[in-house]
Amino acid sequence: MAQWALALHGGAGPTRKKSYDVEEAHMAELLAQGAAMLGGGAPALDVVQAMVAALEESGLHVAGRGASPNMDGVWELDASIMDGPTRKAGAVAALVGFRSPIATARAVMDKTPHVLLAGAGAADFAAAQGLTVVEDPAAYYTPAASRLVAPGELAHGTVGAVACDREGRLAAATSTGGLLRKMPGRVGDTPLIGAGTWADSRVAVSCTGQGELFIRANVAADVSARMLYARQSLHAAAAGALADMAALGGDGGLIAVSADGEVATPYVSEGMKRAIATQGGVREVKTFR
Repeated sequence: MAQWALALHGGAGPTRKKSYDVEEAHMAELLAQGAAMLGGGAPALDVVQAMVAALEESGLHVAGRGASPNMDGVWELDASIMDGPTRKAGAVAALVGFRSPIATARAVMDKTPHVLLAGAGAADFAAAQGLTVVEDPAAYYTPAASRLVAPGELAHGTVGAVACDREGRLAAATSTGGLLRKMPGRVGDTPLIGAGTWADSRVAVSCTGQGELFIRANVAADVSARMLYARQSLHAAAAGALADMAALGGDGGLIAVSADGEVATPYVSEGMKRAIATQGGVREVKTFR
């Protein structure tokens, strides 16, 4: 039986000018819940979905309820989820009008032959599945962004979870409101399998940062490729994939867990809200080093 492990992130955009005590306390609560689920034998896929759904609903991060609108004042949200054993995946991009993008992504995976639905098609599908609608966006959303940004500035925020369960099954999930003040229709790495989210038999990865650069470096899948082809350790592979992205001029971070329950949380930004729990007794919630 494998050693279970869980990691969460609330984005790699923190600044030392702000306190993250509330966010860290909430992540600690979720960590305890997720640890109990994994310890009780819950599948990794269900755990990562539950963790990301709670992060979305909290309004504390730039995802779900805490997302910011695009330049036209519309909330377009992205999410993806991937099951390691089967490599099945589901994702939504530019989803408008629904409270849980990750729930919609899971439904895409479970109930369609597709991987990614976008825009009006994603919203029509979510409605057909009876998923919870945002009736009044202005009242529901509570943007978590702590500063104003200029149009085109790559300011970002994301939430994610990766897990290895007691059967050694891996899964990853990621959700975001995308760039602050993004252009309508802009899609980053979060819903793109391989760029922002990845899970297979070796590793599960969830990324956060400047999505355009994570897409160009295909960061999430690159971690697995480095482990497979270069025989790198989890920590070396995660750091190497992130360094490749940083060399293009980006910043951000990732969380990753391997099939033996090892966890890596590297980042190349000022900070990254993150939390780790392992069967071996590790419990850690941090924003900065």
